[in-house]
Amino acid sequence: MRNSFLALLLSLTLTNCFSQTDSTEVATDSIIIDSVEVVPDNIITNTSALKLLFEKLSLLEEQKAGKVNIVHIGDSHIQADLFSGTIRKMLQEHFGNAGSGFNFPHRLAKTNGSDYIRYSSNISWDSRRNIYPPEQGMQVGLSGIALVTKEDFIIEMTIRDTAYNFNTIKVITPGVTQDFDIATSSKTIVVESTVPKKISHKIKRGEVLGTIARKYGITVTQLKNANGLRTDNIRAGKTLSIPTQEMEKKEIKRSEFIPLPLAADTTENFYYHSVKRMDKIYLLPNKDAKQYNLNGIVLEKDSPGVIYHNIGVNGAKASDYNKYPLFFKQLPVLQPDMVVVSLGTNESFDKLTTEEYMVQLNIFIDNVRSACPDACILVMTPPPSLFKRKYPNTFVADYAKNILMQETVKHYASWDMFTELGGLFGVKRNAAKGLMSSDRVHYSVQGYQKQGEMFSEAFLKAYQNFKNNRD
Repeated sequence: MRNSFLALLLSLTLTNCFSQTDSTEVATDSIIIDSVEVVPDNIITNTSALKLLFEKLSLLEEQKAGKVNIVHIGDSHIQADLFSGTIRKMLQEHFGNAGSGFNFPHRLAKTNGSDYIRYSSNISWDSRRNIYPPEQGMQVGLSGIALVTKEDFIIEMTIRDTAYNFNTIKVITPGVTQDFDIATSSKTIVVESTVPKKISHKIKRGEVLGTIARKYGITVTQLKNANGLRTDNIRAGKTLSIPTQEMEKKEIKRSEFIPLPLAADTTENFYYHSVKRMDKIYLLPNKDAKQYNLNGIVLEKDSPGVIYHNIGVNGAKASDYNKYPLFFKQLPVLQPDMVVVSLGTNESFDKLTTEEYMVQLNIFIDNVRSACPDACILVMTPPPSLFKRKYPNTFVADYAKNILMQETVKHYASWDMFTELGGLFGVKRNAAKGLMSSDRVHYSVQGYQKQGEMFSEAFLKAYQNFKNNRD
Protein backbone atom coordinates (compact mmCIF):
# COMPACT_ATOMS: atom_id res chain seq x y z
CA MET A 1 0.00 0.00 0.00
CA ARG A 2 2.83 2.39 0.89
CA ASN A 3 4.55 1.72 -2.45
CA SER A 4 1.31 2.28 -4.35
CA PHE A 5 0.79 5.61 -2.60
CA LEU A 6 4.34 6.76 -3.44
CA ALA A 7 3.89 5.76 -7.06
CA LEU A 8 0.66 7.75 -7.26
CA LEU A 9 2.30 10.76 -5.63
CA LEU A 10 5.24 10.63 -8.08
CA SER A 11 2.84 10.37 -11.01
CA LEU A 12 0.88 13.40 -9.86
CA THR A 13 4.06 15.40 -9.31
CA LEU A 14 5.42 14.69 -12.80
CA THR A 15 2.04 15.49 -14.35
CA ASN A 16 1.96 18.79 -12.48
CA CYS A 17 5.52 19.62 -13.62
CA PHE A 18 4.72 19.01 -17.27
CA SER A 19 1.54 21.08 -17.10
CA GLN A 20 3.48 23.95 -15.49
CA THR A 21 6.12 23.74 -18.23
CA ASP A 22 3.44 23.95 -20.92
CA SER A 23 1.76 26.94 -19.29
CA THR A 24 5.01 28.90 -18.81
CA GLU A 25 6.79 28.02 -22.01
CA VAL A 26 8.05 31.55 -22.80
CA ALA A 27 9.33 32.13 -19.26
CA THR A 28 11.11 28.77 -19.23
CA ASP A 29 12.76 29.45 -22.59
CA SER A 30 14.02 32.85 -21.47
CA ILE A 31 15.53 31.39 -18.33
CA ILE A 32 17.30 28.67 -20.29
CA ILE A 33 18.72 31.22 -22.74
CA ASP A 34 19.99 33.40 -19.92
CA SER A 35 21.48 30.67 -17.74
CA VAL A 36 22.76 28.06 -20.17
CA GLU A 37 25.53 29.16 -22.49
CA VAL A 38 25.05 27.77 -25.98
CA VAL A 39 28.25 27.77 -28.02
CA PRO A 40 27.49 28.71 -31.67
CA ASP A 41 29.28 27.16 -34.62
CA ASN A 42 31.33 30.34 -35.26
CA ILE A 43 30.90 30.38 -39.01
CA ILE A 44 30.79 32.95 -41.77
CA THR A 45 27.62 32.64 -43.82
CA ASN A 46 27.10 33.15 -47.55
CA THR A 47 30.81 32.55 -48.18
CA SER A 48 30.17 32.34 -51.93
CA ALA A 49 30.36 36.15 -51.80
CA LEU A 50 34.05 35.78 -50.86
CA LYS A 51 35.03 33.56 -53.80
CA LEU A 52 37.27 36.15 -55.50
CA LEU A 53 39.07 36.89 -52.22
CA PHE A 54 39.63 33.21 -51.45
CA GLU A 55 40.98 32.60 -54.95
CA LYS A 56 43.49 35.41 -54.52
CA LEU A 57 44.53 34.10 -51.08
CA SER A 58 45.02 30.64 -52.58
CA LEU A 59 47.21 32.10 -55.32
CA LEU A 60 49.20 33.97 -52.68
CA GLU A 61 49.81 30.73 -50.79
CA GLU A 62 50.79 28.78 -53.89
CA GLN A 63 53.08 31.35 -55.50
CA LYS A 64 54.41 33.03 -52.34
CA ALA A 65 53.95 36.33 -54.16
CA GLY A 66 51.53 39.23 -54.24
CA LYS A 67 49.46 41.11 -51.70
CA VAL A 68 45.88 40.79 -50.50
CA ASN A 69 44.28 43.95 -49.09
CA ILE A 70 41.49 43.77 -46.50
CA VAL A 71 39.91 47.01 -45.24
CA HIS A 72 38.01 46.95 -41.93
CA ILE A 73 35.70 49.96 -41.42
CA GLY A 74 33.75 50.79 -38.29
CA ASP A 75 33.39 52.90 -35.16
CA SER A 76 35.29 53.07 -31.85
CA HIS A 77 35.59 49.27 -31.78
CA ILE A 78 37.83 49.62 -34.84
CA GLN A 79 39.53 52.97 -34.21
CA ALA A 80 41.42 51.61 -31.19
CA ASP A 81 42.70 48.77 -33.42
CA LEU A 82 42.51 46.14 -30.67
CA PHE A 83 39.88 44.05 -32.48
CA SER A 84 41.24 44.65 -35.99
CA GLY A 85 44.83 44.48 -34.74
CA THR A 86 44.28 40.93 -33.48
CA ILE A 87 42.82 39.92 -36.86
CA ARG A 88 45.78 41.54 -38.62
CA LYS A 89 48.25 39.58 -36.55
CA MET A 90 46.49 36.23 -36.97
CA LEU A 91 45.92 36.52 -40.71
CA GLN A 92 49.49 37.72 -41.29
CA GLU A 93 50.82 34.78 -39.30
CA HIS A 94 48.96 32.52 -41.71
CA PHE A 95 49.40 34.31 -45.05
CA GLY A 96 52.43 36.58 -44.52
CA ASN A 97 52.97 40.17 -43.37
CA ALA A 98 52.88 42.64 -46.26
CA GLY A 99 52.72 45.73 -44.03
CA SER A 100 50.61 47.60 -41.51
CA GLY A 101 48.53 49.28 -44.18
CA PHE A 102 46.41 52.36 -43.58
CA ASN A 103 47.03 54.40 -40.46
CA PHE A 104 46.34 57.89 -39.23
CA PRO A 105 47.95 60.22 -36.67
CA HIS A 106 45.03 60.03 -34.24
CA ARG A 107 47.19 61.50 -31.50
CA LEU A 108 47.51 64.74 -33.46
CA ALA A 109 43.72 64.81 -33.72
CA LYS A 110 43.60 64.43 -29.90
CA THR A 111 42.04 60.98 -29.96
CA ASN A 112 43.08 57.35 -29.60
CA GLY A 113 44.46 54.96 -32.21
CA SER A 114 46.93 52.16 -32.88
CA ASP A 115 49.92 51.97 -30.58
CA TYR A 116 52.43 50.32 -32.93
CA ILE A 117 53.08 53.61 -34.76
CA ARG A 118 53.75 56.85 -32.93
CA TYR A 119 53.12 60.30 -34.36
CA SER A 120 54.28 63.59 -32.89
CA SER A 121 54.31 67.17 -34.12
CA ASN A 122 55.60 70.54 -33.02
CA ILE A 123 52.24 72.27 -33.54
CA SER A 124 48.62 71.80 -32.58
CA TRP A 125 46.49 70.62 -35.53
CA ASP A 126 42.83 71.32 -36.30
CA SER A 127 40.66 68.22 -36.71
CA ARG A 128 37.07 67.20 -37.32
CA ARG A 129 35.41 63.78 -37.16
CA ASN A 130 32.85 62.58 -39.68
CA ILE A 131 30.19 62.43 -36.94
CA TYR A 132 29.85 66.21 -37.36
CA PRO A 133 28.28 68.04 -40.32
CA PRO A 134 30.63 69.10 -43.13
CA GLU A 135 32.52 72.34 -42.51
CA GLN A 136 34.32 74.47 -45.06
CA GLY A 137 38.05 73.82 -45.10
CA MET A 138 37.70 70.48 -43.28
CA GLN A 139 38.01 67.78 -45.93
CA VAL A 140 37.08 64.53 -44.21
CA GLY A 141 38.35 61.65 -46.29
CA LEU A 142 39.54 58.08 -45.87
CA SER A 143 40.45 58.37 -42.19
CA GLY A 144 36.99 59.66 -41.30
CA ILE A 145 38.81 62.51 -39.53
CA ALA A 146 40.10 65.72 -41.09
CA LEU A 147 43.55 66.93 -39.99
CA VAL A 148 44.36 70.45 -41.14
CA THR A 149 46.79 73.31 -40.55
CA LYS A 150 48.13 76.43 -42.24
CA GLU A 151 51.16 76.65 -39.94
CA ASP A 152 54.70 75.57 -40.59
CA PHE A 153 55.03 72.10 -39.07
CA ILE A 154 56.93 68.87 -38.64
CA ILE A 155 55.31 65.45 -38.17
CA GLU A 156 57.52 62.65 -36.95
CA MET A 157 56.31 59.08 -37.59
CA THR A 158 58.09 56.31 -35.69
CA ILE A 159 57.42 52.59 -35.97
CA ARG A 160 57.27 51.03 -32.51
CA ASP A 161 56.81 47.43 -33.70
CA THR A 162 59.68 46.33 -35.95
CA ALA A 163 57.37 43.83 -37.66
CA TYR A 164 55.89 46.85 -39.45
CA ASN A 165 59.06 48.55 -40.68
CA PHE A 166 58.20 49.60 -44.21
CA ASN A 167 59.57 49.98 -47.73
CA THR A 168 56.78 52.09 -49.20
CA ILE A 169 54.89 55.04 -47.75
CA LYS A 170 51.84 56.60 -49.43
CA VAL A 171 50.55 60.01 -48.36
CA ILE A 172 46.81 60.47 -48.88
CA THR A 173 45.52 64.02 -49.36
CA PRO A 174 42.23 65.48 -50.67
CA GLY A 175 43.53 66.52 -54.07
CA VAL A 176 46.19 65.76 -56.64
CA THR A 177 48.43 68.53 -55.33
CA GLN A 178 51.40 67.61 -53.18
CA ASP A 179 50.73 69.17 -49.77
CA PHE A 180 53.54 67.32 -48.02
CA ASP A 181 57.22 66.59 -48.48
CA ILE A 182 58.84 63.66 -46.69
CA ALA A 183 62.37 63.40 -45.32
CA THR A 184 64.77 61.57 -43.06
CA SER A 185 67.22 63.26 -40.73
CA SER A 186 70.99 63.16 -40.38
CA LYS A 187 70.75 63.94 -36.67
CA THR A 188 68.58 63.11 -33.71
CA ILE A 189 65.56 65.40 -33.67
CA VAL A 190 63.01 65.55 -30.87
CA VAL A 191 59.98 67.05 -32.54
CA GLU A 192 57.87 67.48 -29.44
CA SER A 193 60.54 69.10 -27.31
CA THR A 194 59.74 72.47 -25.82
CA VAL A 195 62.07 74.92 -24.13
CA PRO A 196 61.45 77.74 -21.66
CA LYS A 197 60.27 80.79 -23.51
CA LYS A 198 62.99 83.43 -23.65
CA ILE A 199 61.93 86.97 -22.80
CA SER A 200 64.35 89.88 -22.73
CA HIS A 201 63.80 93.38 -21.38
CA LYS A 202 65.94 96.38 -22.31
CA ILE A 203 66.18 98.69 -19.32
CA LYS A 204 64.83 102.17 -19.92
CA ARG A 205 65.95 105.33 -18.15
CA GLY A 206 64.25 105.63 -14.77
CA GLU A 207 63.23 101.98 -14.46
CA VAL A 208 63.95 100.00 -11.31
CA LEU A 209 63.81 96.28 -10.55
CA GLY A 210 60.48 96.58 -8.77
CA THR A 211 58.60 98.11 -11.74
CA ILE A 212 60.15 95.63 -14.19
CA ALA A 213 59.27 92.67 -11.96
CA ARG A 214 55.64 93.86 -11.62
CA LYS A 215 55.36 94.29 -15.38
CA TYR A 216 56.11 90.60 -15.95
CA GLY A 217 54.32 89.24 -12.90
CA ILE A 218 57.42 88.01 -11.06
CA THR A 219 59.25 88.91 -7.87
CA VAL A 220 62.37 91.06 -7.59
CA THR A 221 64.20 88.03 -6.15
CA GLN A 222 63.31 85.92 -9.20
CA LEU A 223 64.48 88.68 -11.50
CA LYS A 224 67.80 89.10 -9.65
CA ASN A 225 68.43 85.33 -9.56
CA ALA A 226 67.77 85.00 -13.30
CA ASN A 227 70.35 87.66 -14.06
CA GLY A 228 72.91 86.98 -11.32
CA LEU A 229 72.36 90.38 -9.68
CA ARG A 230 73.66 90.91 -6.13
CA THR A 231 72.27 94.40 -5.72
CA ASP A 232 69.28 96.36 -6.90
CA ASN A 233 71.41 98.61 -9.05
CA ILE A 234 70.71 98.48 -12.79
CA ARG A 235 71.68 100.70 -15.73
CA ALA A 236 69.61 101.95 -18.66
CA GLY A 237 70.48 100.28 -21.96
CA LYS A 238 71.36 96.92 -20.39
CA THR A 239 69.25 93.84 -21.09
CA LEU A 240 67.64 91.62 -18.47
CA SER A 241 66.47 88.01 -18.94
CA ILE A 242 62.93 87.58 -17.65
CA PRO A 243 62.23 84.21 -16.01
CA THR A 244 58.94 82.63 -17.14
CA GLN A 245 57.03 79.37 -16.77
CA GLU A 246 55.86 79.61 -20.37
CA MET A 247 57.18 77.08 -22.86
CA GLU A 248 57.63 77.42 -26.59
CA LYS A 249 58.27 75.07 -29.49
CA LYS A 250 61.85 74.36 -30.24
CA GLU A 251 62.67 75.67 -33.69
CA ILE A 252 63.88 73.00 -36.08
CA LYS A 253 65.45 74.16 -39.30
CA ARG A 254 64.57 72.51 -42.60
CA SER A 255 68.27 72.11 -43.37
CA GLU A 256 68.38 69.43 -40.66
CA PHE A 257 66.38 67.07 -42.87
CA ILE A 258 67.32 64.99 -45.90
CA PRO A 259 64.47 65.24 -48.46
CA LEU A 260 63.13 62.10 -50.15
CA PRO A 261 61.62 62.17 -53.65
CA LEU A 262 57.88 61.58 -53.89
CA ALA A 263 56.28 60.14 -57.00
CA ALA A 264 52.62 60.14 -58.06
CA ASP A 265 50.90 56.76 -58.49
CA THR A 266 47.89 55.75 -60.58
CA THR A 267 45.49 56.64 -57.75
CA GLU A 268 46.76 60.24 -57.81
CA ASN A 269 48.46 59.99 -54.46
CA PHE A 270 52.12 60.41 -53.65
CA TYR A 271 54.48 57.69 -52.50
CA TYR A 272 58.10 56.94 -51.74
CA HIS A 273 59.80 53.56 -51.99
CA SER A 274 63.00 52.53 -50.24
CA VAL A 275 64.96 49.35 -50.94
CA LYS A 276 65.97 49.30 -47.28
CA ARG A 277 63.19 49.08 -44.72
CA MET A 278 62.56 52.21 -42.68
CA ASP A 279 61.29 52.80 -39.15
CA LYS A 280 61.08 56.59 -39.05
CA ILE A 281 60.12 59.35 -41.42
CA TYR A 282 59.19 63.05 -41.27
CA LEU A 283 56.38 64.88 -43.02
CA LEU A 284 57.13 68.52 -43.85
CA PRO A 285 55.08 71.24 -45.56
CA ASN A 286 55.45 71.52 -49.30
CA LYS A 287 56.54 75.10 -50.02
CA ASP A 288 53.94 75.49 -52.80
CA ALA A 289 50.96 74.58 -50.60
CA LYS A 290 48.98 77.12 -48.56
CA GLN A 291 46.97 74.66 -46.44
CA TYR A 292 47.91 71.15 -45.40
CA ASN A 293 45.27 68.42 -45.28
CA LEU A 294 46.24 64.89 -44.28
CA ASN A 295 43.76 62.05 -44.83
CA GLY A 296 46.08 59.19 -43.94
CA ILE A 297 49.25 57.20 -44.47
CA VAL A 298 49.70 53.76 -46.03
CA LEU A 299 52.73 51.66 -45.13
CA GLU A 300 53.72 48.55 -47.09
CA LYS A 301 56.58 46.07 -47.09
CA ASP A 302 58.32 44.41 -50.04
CA SER A 303 56.98 41.07 -48.86
CA PRO A 304 54.07 38.91 -50.00
CA GLY A 305 51.13 38.55 -47.68
CA VAL A 306 48.06 40.25 -46.25
CA ILE A 307 47.68 43.95 -45.51
CA TYR A 308 44.89 44.48 -42.99
CA HIS A 309 43.83 48.14 -43.01
CA ASN A 310 41.67 49.51 -40.21
CA ILE A 311 39.51 52.67 -40.37
CA GLY A 312 37.38 53.59 -37.39
CA VAL A 313 35.87 56.72 -35.87
CA ASN A 314 34.61 57.02 -32.32
CA GLY A 315 30.85 57.48 -32.34
CA ALA A 316 30.49 56.90 -36.09
CA LYS A 317 27.44 55.51 -37.87
CA ALA A 318 27.02 54.37 -41.47
CA SER A 319 25.25 57.66 -42.22
CA ASP A 320 28.34 59.59 -41.05
CA TYR A 321 30.53 57.93 -43.64
CA ASN A 322 27.80 58.32 -46.27
CA LYS A 323 27.70 62.11 -45.93
CA TYR A 324 31.38 62.50 -46.92
CA PRO A 325 31.89 61.49 -50.60
CA LEU A 326 35.67 61.96 -50.28
CA PHE A 327 35.82 58.85 -48.09
CA PHE A 328 34.56 56.63 -50.92
CA LYS A 329 36.55 58.52 -53.56
CA GLN A 330 39.78 57.72 -51.69
CA LEU A 331 38.91 54.11 -50.81
CA PRO A 332 40.40 52.71 -54.07
CA VAL A 333 43.84 53.90 -52.89
CA LEU A 334 43.86 50.84 -50.62
CA GLN A 335 43.01 48.48 -53.52
CA PRO A 336 40.68 46.42 -51.31
CA ASP A 337 40.07 42.76 -52.10
CA MET A 338 37.59 42.67 -49.22
CA VAL A 339 35.85 45.38 -47.20
CA VAL A 340 34.69 44.40 -43.70
CA VAL A 341 31.88 46.54 -42.25
CA SER A 342 31.41 46.84 -38.46
CA LEU A 343 28.70 49.44 -37.76
CA GLY A 344 25.50 49.50 -35.76
CA THR A 345 26.30 50.07 -32.10
CA ASN A 346 26.04 53.87 -32.29
CA GLU A 347 22.86 53.63 -34.37
CA SER A 348 21.28 51.51 -31.64
CA PHE A 349 22.06 54.07 -28.94
CA ASP A 350 20.46 56.72 -31.13
CA LYS A 351 17.38 54.44 -31.14
CA LEU A 352 17.52 54.27 -34.93
CA THR A 353 14.80 51.98 -36.22
CA THR A 354 15.87 48.82 -38.01
CA GLU A 355 14.45 50.16 -41.27
CA GLU A 356 16.46 53.39 -40.97
CA TYR A 357 19.61 51.49 -40.02
CA MET A 358 19.32 49.09 -42.96
CA VAL A 359 18.74 51.97 -45.38
CA GLN A 360 21.98 53.67 -44.31
CA LEU A 361 23.91 50.38 -44.19
CA ASN A 362 22.81 49.54 -47.73
CA ILE A 363 23.73 53.02 -48.98
CA PHE A 364 27.17 52.46 -47.44
CA ILE A 365 27.52 49.07 -49.14
CA ASP A 366 26.39 50.52 -52.48
CA ASN A 367 28.91 53.36 -52.14
CA VAL A 368 31.70 50.85 -51.47
CA ARG A 369 30.66 48.78 -54.49
CA SER A 370 30.54 51.84 -56.71
CA ALA A 371 34.07 52.88 -55.64
CA CYS A 372 35.57 49.36 -55.57
CA PRO A 373 33.46 47.08 -57.79
CA ASP A 374 35.85 44.11 -57.50
CA ALA A 375 35.97 44.10 -53.70
CA CYS A 376 34.16 41.38 -51.74
CA ILE A 377 32.12 42.60 -48.79
CA LEU A 378 31.64 41.05 -45.36
CA VAL A 379 29.26 42.56 -42.81
CA MET A 380 29.69 41.88 -39.10
CA THR A 381 26.64 42.19 -36.90
CA PRO A 382 27.12 44.59 -33.95
CA PRO A 383 28.01 42.94 -30.62
CA PRO A 384 25.65 42.61 -27.64
CA SER A 385 25.45 45.59 -25.27
CA LEU A 386 23.25 47.09 -22.57
CA PHE A 387 21.35 50.34 -22.20
CA LYS A 388 22.18 52.09 -18.91
CA ARG A 389 24.25 49.04 -17.94
CA LYS A 390 21.18 46.89 -17.27
CA TYR A 391 18.69 46.75 -20.18
CA PRO A 392 19.44 44.38 -23.12
CA ASN A 393 20.00 46.26 -26.39
CA THR A 394 17.17 44.87 -28.49
CA PHE A 395 17.99 47.25 -31.35
CA VAL A 396 21.24 45.44 -32.21
CA ALA A 397 19.40 42.12 -31.93
CA ASP A 398 17.02 43.24 -34.67
CA TYR A 399 19.83 44.78 -36.73
CA ALA A 400 21.68 41.45 -36.63
CA LYS A 401 18.64 39.50 -37.77
CA ASN A 402 18.08 41.81 -40.74
CA ILE A 403 21.75 41.82 -41.76
CA LEU A 404 21.60 38.03 -42.07
CA MET A 405 18.24 38.06 -43.85
CA GLN A 406 19.46 40.14 -46.79
CA GLU A 407 23.00 38.75 -47.23
CA THR A 408 22.13 36.71 -50.33
CA VAL A 409 20.22 39.50 -52.04
CA LYS A 410 22.96 42.06 -51.33
CA HIS A 411 25.68 39.51 -52.13
CA TYR A 412 27.83 39.86 -49.05
CA ALA A 413 29.10 37.43 -46.45
CA SER A 414 28.14 37.80 -42.78
CA TRP A 415 29.71 37.03 -39.44
CA ASP A 416 27.12 37.07 -36.68
CA MET A 417 29.17 38.48 -33.82
CA PHE A 418 25.97 39.24 -31.92
CA THR A 419 25.14 35.54 -31.65
CA GLU A 420 28.76 34.42 -31.23
CA LEU A 421 29.05 36.62 -28.12
CA GLY A 422 25.91 35.24 -26.52
CA GLY A 423 23.12 37.23 -28.13
CA LEU A 424 20.59 39.28 -26.22
CA PHE A 425 21.59 37.91 -22.81
CA GLY A 426 25.32 37.51 -23.41
CA VAL A 427 26.60 40.69 -21.78
CA LYS A 428 26.40 39.38 -18.22
CA ARG A 429 28.37 36.26 -19.08
CA ASN A 430 30.93 38.24 -21.10
CA ALA A 431 31.37 40.68 -18.21
CA ALA A 432 31.92 37.79 -15.79
CA LYS A 433 34.72 36.59 -18.07
CA GLY A 434 36.36 40.03 -18.05
CA LEU A 435 35.44 40.71 -21.69
CA MET A 436 33.32 43.86 -21.15
CA SER A 437 34.13 47.37 -19.96
CA SER A 438 32.19 48.90 -17.09
CA ASP A 439 29.79 50.77 -19.42
CA ARG A 440 28.58 47.41 -20.80
CA VAL A 441 28.80 48.87 -24.30
CA HIS A 442 32.49 48.71 -25.10
CA TYR A 443 34.58 45.62 -24.53
CA SER A 444 37.79 45.23 -22.56
CA VAL A 445 41.17 44.74 -24.20
CA GLN A 446 40.72 41.01 -23.65
CA GLY A 447 37.21 41.26 -25.10
CA TYR A 448 38.35 42.87 -28.33
CA GLN A 449 41.18 40.39 -28.63
CA LYS A 450 38.68 37.57 -28.16
CA GLN A 451 36.50 39.01 -30.92
CA GLY A 452 39.51 39.18 -33.22
CA GLU A 453 40.47 35.58 -32.45
CA MET A 454 36.93 34.34 -33.04
CA PHE A 455 36.58 36.13 -36.37
CA SER A 456 40.01 34.96 -37.55
CA GLU A 457 39.13 31.37 -36.71
CA ALA A 458 35.81 31.65 -38.58
CA PHE A 459 37.53 33.27 -41.57
CA LEU A 460 40.30 30.66 -41.79
CA LYS A 461 37.69 27.90 -41.42
CA ALA A 462 35.70 29.36 -44.33
CA TYR A 463 38.85 29.64 -46.43
CA GLN A 464 39.79 26.02 -45.71
CA ASN A 465 36.29 24.88 -46.68
CA PHE A 466 36.68 26.79 -49.95
CA LYS A 467 39.93 24.97 -50.71
CA ASN A 468 38.51 21.57 -49.72
CA ASN A 469 35.41 22.00 -51.91
CA ARG A 470 37.43 23.32 -54.81
CA ASP A 471 39.70 20.27 -54.69
